[in-house]
Amino acid sequence: MSAPAPTGPSLAEGRLCILLAAVLWSLGGALTKLLREPTPLGLHLPPIDPLLIAAYRVLFAGLVLVPLLRPRDVSFSPWMLFTVVAFALMNATYIGAISYGSAANAVLLQYTAPLWLYVIATACLGEKADVRGGVSLGLGLAGVAVLVAGGWRDEQLAVVLLALASGVFFALILVGLRLLRDRSSVWVTVLNLLGGAAALVPFVWHLPTPSWPQLATLVFFGGVQLGLPYLLMARGLRVVGTQEACTLTLLEPVLNPVWAYLASPGTEAPTVYTLLGGGCVLAALLYRYWPTRPRESS
Repeated sequence: MSAPAPTGPSLAEGRLCILLAAVLWSLGGALTKLLREPTPLGLHLPPIDPLLIAAYRVLFAGLVLVPLLRPRDVSFSPWMLFTVVAFALMNATYIGAISYGSAANAVLLQYTAPLWLYVIATACLGEKADVRGGVSLGLGLAGVAVLVAGGWRDEQLAVVLLALASGVFFALILVGLRLLRDRSSVWVTVLNLLGGAAALVPFVWHLPTPSWPQLATLVFFGGVQLGLPYLLMARGLRVVGTQEACTLTLLEPVLNPVWAYLASPGTEAPTVYTLLGGGCVLAALLYRYWPTRPRESS
């Protein structure tokens, strides 16, 4: 009698897992606004520093994933320190950009990471340039220029540059992950999350402790909004191709501003610059990642 075939998600279930991951990731802006802006929930009191939010969210996300580690997953490489530092900087700049400015601008500029990765890969890693990458880079840079111009006009240039920095640091993380692709992805992810939290300790240890309602929100922020999607993505990628998965996750930068606006409409009303610049960035990413059919051999 033959052994039963291993079970796994169907293609539809895999796509659903990736879409659910994107939806959960998209809650980041709204949760930050609930902790920073006046709302009926009163979670903005006592005032909580953005760096404290950044530290707690990655701490709880890492703790959620720790039970998945196996002893054979643990290994060390100098590039792991590189990705941990890049992750800590990305996390701090991203949360700072959302806290002090528009969540829409923050998530859109962070999503420029694949464009910077393309530049790094072709300029430094010897990868071959391609037409799709060049066109998407041009569209993305046009969107970045519009968003920076909007920040200049609205006296939010420093915040926009903070968001842009988070995209650059995200690209550096992707470079590190490429160089660590032969290591356990769970171990690298946990190391980035907990290492990112540890890196922020010197900057947050003296800050006031969050209230219990704030702490409960941060547990949800880290465990459910940031940690759980990694598990969903891992399951979805078992049956969904990388190109299609990247396209599906573009739901995050679309939904993130919507949830943030619902949480804090007074600070999250989109401007013309956000709509135009964000449209260019999303068009660039959609063009870059839209799956193409393989050519039939003649």
